[in-house]
Amino acid sequence: MNPNQLNELSRREFLARTARTCFGLTVGGSAATLFSPRAIAADPAVIKAGGGKAKNVIYLYMSGGMTHIDTFDPKPDAPKEYRGPVDAISTNVDGIQLGQCLPMLAGHMDKVALIRSLSTTQGAHGQGKYLMHTGYSPRGTISHPSSGSWASKLAGGMNDDLPSFVLIGGGNNHPGGGFFEPKFSPLPIGDPAKGLRNVKRRGNTNDESFERQLTLREELDHDFDTKYHKGQKSVRAYGEVYDSAVKMMKSEDLEAFDLSKETKDARAAYGNEKFGQGVLLSRRLVERGVRFVEVEYGGFDWHADNFEQMENKIPVLDQALSALLTDLSSRGLLETTLVVVATEFGRTPKIVADKAGRNHYPKAFSCLMAGGGIRGGQVYGETDETASNVIKDPVGAADFNASIAYALGLPHDLPVMSPTRRPFRMGGLKGEPITSIFS
Repeated sequence: MNPNQLNELSRREFLARTARTCFGLTVGGSAATLFSPRAIAADPAVIKAGGGKAKNVIYLYMSGGMTHIDTFDPKPDAPKEYRGPVDAISTNVDGIQLGQCLPMLAGHMDKVALIRSLSTTQGAHGQGKYLMHTGYSPRGTISHPSSGSWASKLAGGMNDDLPSFVLIGGGNNHPGGGFFEPKFSPLPIGDPAKGLRNVKRRGNTNDESFERQLTLREELDHDFDTKYHKGQKSVRAYGEVYDSAVKMMKSEDLEAFDLSKETKDARAAYGNEKFGQGVLLSRRLVERGVRFVEVEYGGFDWHADNFEQMENKIPVLDQALSALLTDLSSRGLLETTLVVVATEFGRTPKIVADKAGRNHYPKAFSCLMAGGGIRGGQVYGETDETASNVIKDPVGAADFNASIAYALGLPHDLPVMSPTRRPFRMGGLKGEPITSIFS
């Protein structure tokens, strides 16, 4: 064994002993695997608690601030200036109602837990989106990882040929991987119908030619990689991303990104809009072992014409979400796939009369979870008679993210150090999972 190997083993053993001292861990296996994402996820000495039934997450994000009183928290007895022309409809669970534009979802309420008591202090789009995705308020000195990146880091990948986190239709202001290494950032997909772009070799490049090019690249970079690979994190990250891209290009699992493999009936069931096709793509990806898929659906910022906008937008969500729940259930995937519907804040329960709109309202809003060990047919939390104030079981953004961790069996309160040596957690600073909504 050469001196460099001895030094590396000594370094790893030092890290392992430090972890045992600081965190009280008793770790089986070699010290070399202690800080591997797979080791963290699998080691019972590290994981403190968790539902653990979910293996994957499909996170549907309604960008712009979806109105809660018109969708997940209707108030049929509220004055007209609050409820407007929206009726509440019954669901397949006695005592639970939804807004009138969600008739298909109403037939799946036995699979769903509605969370009607979210409340934050972030009333601007960027800040609200950041908070809901990370569990932390934005700061100029740090970029926090999103829940998908946390899941990717702590749980690891399920398919070595595919990324562990995919973002479909997301905007530029997504927090992404934050301070984590680039390999934990989401792979972006703009148009689900076009799938993953620029992953096929040129038509005039055969296998032999492609391998020669890869070998040449390795030879040209060898001296640089040898000198800087261990000491420079960015150099290692580049190499890892490059190698992952090549591996994915060669993988048969690339067809997971190809919606043309689905039947016309299957595609029609989700709806023809980009969002619906993105939700269908998310199902294909979790089937192939992608850990976390987020699909963003924008355009919910209805300061004017709220009810006209609602009639156009909400049915798209209704169809896609209902098709997803049906599909996952029929394929035996719902119990191991956590489905989340979230947004950055609600809308003012009292209608802006001259514009028939609703403004930003972080004080009270709703989200939902289904599958992944969630006990369906329930409502958690409560707002008052006009959906203006949380009056029972308030839930913060950090609690929401901690609940995602809990579903995956991950430690929501495990501290991970940032490059500035500050500890951060998937469940935010003080977030606690909503354990009562799980079976």
